[in-house]
Amino acid sequence: MKKTTALLSAAALLAAPAAMSAPASASQAEATVSVLHAVPGLTVDVYANGEELIPDFTPGTLTDPLQLPAGTYDLQVFADGDAPGSGQPAIEANGVEVPAGANATVVAHLDSDGNPVLTPFVNDVSSTEAGQARVVVRHTAAAPAVDVRADGDVLFPDLANPDEASADVPAGGYSADVTLAGENEAVLGPADLQLTEGTATIVYAWGSAEDGNLDLAVQTIDGLHSAPSGVPGGETGAAALGGGTPPWALALAAGSLAALALAATRLVPARTRR
Repeated sequence: MKKTTALLSAAALLAAPAAMSAPASASQAEATVSVLHAVPGLTVDVYANGEELIPDFTPGTLTDPLQLPAGTYDLQVFADGDAPGSGQPAIEANGVEVPAGANATVVAHLDSDGNPVLTPFVNDVSSTEAGQARVVVRHTAAAPAVDVRADGDVLFPDLANPDEASADVPAGGYSADVTLAGENEAVLGPADLQLTEGTATIVYAWGSAEDGNLDLAVQTIDGLHSAPSGVPGGETGAAALGGGTPPWALALAAGSLAALALAATRLVPARTRR
């Protein structure tokens, strides 16, 4: 695994202020951040502002949503056992500005060339219409561009790393599969996907097509069926390819920013592991 330094732009976290609001129970000076780690074969220790916050963070782990004070953070991700002063970070992002009221998922993942990078995604928590559900696909895998189909129709065409696509669709069951962009033969699926009214289902597929270790992780945000008084809570989890979770995309996701909240709160975040 090559080591690289990735600068994380605060602009990405500010990209959709209209879609972000703070939880009713949270201070207006807080943000909501989830973190996904799925760089294959690399267990890491996460540091924020020089302090170890997440030891032994394994691929496929997605944190629960964290409430953290808005502010600026220096983030370092080290191979397990290394530390500031004794090794070089696998990924580093200094001066990361986390704005108040943001709802974001930060993913440390492979780029199209297989290098580890950090990418923040703003989560759209705006209300859905009655009877509707939101589906989001994030492609951050070392894999080609793909078309994502629902019931045989292309829903998200030509999705490439590190892009995302989303749509509000009627709640219900769908048969989903993935093809290489412009092709007809499915490379993943078909599989059944149940989209519940008033939820956002965010699918990350992560890994490397060349290395044959593509995997899926799924994040669910609920409470969108009526005008939210704050950022809805979410359920997080990871699922392997070929399991019960349908393959809405070839996306890799590997997150290492979960440490943000703890820089001030000193709390260890809850994590869901497969």
